Amino acid sequence: MRYSILAFFFLVAFPVQAQAKVNIFACEPEWGALAQEIGGEAVDVYTASTAAQNVHFLRAKPGLLSAMRQADLVFCNGAALEAGWLPVLLQKAGGPDVQPGKPGHLLAADHVKKLDVPARIDRSMGDVHPDGNPHILLNPRNIGIIAEALADRLKTIDAANRQNYDNRLNSFLRRWKPLTDEWERLGASLRGMKVVVYHTNWAYLINWLALESTATLEPKPGIPPTASHLKAVLTAVEGHDVKAILVAPFENPEAAEWLAGKSGIPVIRLPYTVGGSDKAGDLEGLFSETIRLLREASP
Repeated sequence: MRYSILAFFFLVAFPVQAQAKVNIFACEPEWGALAQEIGGEAVDVYTASTAAQNVHFLRAKPGLLSAMRQADLVFCNGAALEAGWLPVLLQKAGGPDVQPGKPGHLLAADHVKKLDVPARIDRSMGDVHPDGNPHILLNPRNIGIIAEALADRLKTIDAANRQNYDNRLNSFLRRWKPLTDEWERLGASLRGMKVVVYHTNWAYLINWLALESTATLEPKPGIPPTASHLKAVLTAVEGHDVKAILVAPFENPEAAEWLAGKSGIPVIRLPYTVGGSDKAGDLEGLFSETIRLLREASP
């Protein structure tokens, strides 16, 4: 009885502090989903954007500033995808440990091979990224590589939970590799499938599945479609057995629908990222649904 009283007194006088979670500020839904996969209960994840938003054009609003102030790890895409707003958030609300070059700053694109790296760049080329195409998410092999980089970074800033991160990474990769192999098996029938895209954000999907991009609805990256360009696209696709016009949830479908009406090519709204459709609620769903929709368009 005396020991129980002493134990009670000790707990009241010196309460056990719950271990704080790592606050992760993820710029995009795919990286928020991956952070939750690798971090589990050891992390709290705030995702700055949704599948309905074009990340190029986010603004440093008060809610984002507030979340940035709490961040222990900033986990974003990089390759200048967030160049219009992330530097502002970091300057106004980011702590010293989440600034570029610090352990709390992780850019996914730094860890994979980028496509379309320009030999030169000037304003006449439109919204071309000097570091290459930043839309790296739509190759599942990139996801596996970035998962490893994320686990390493979490172990650096939260060494007490390193075993948790190792366990969750290993579990994720054991599941992810056979899934990727299966998607590639299913996607083999899509090799050479001709598509029209709105923007170059499909480059990694096209490269991964060996699709063929016949035309782009934007005359230059980031420049909205014009009537004259759309007529040129219509001429370019006629007689070429193009199977689909690919559109992301955040892209204006008007140009795609015009082309579909003139050419008979169906518009396929792919989820693009986590949350982009009801069946793309996580990373697995994103790729499974993308493959399914493409296979339906190319019987």
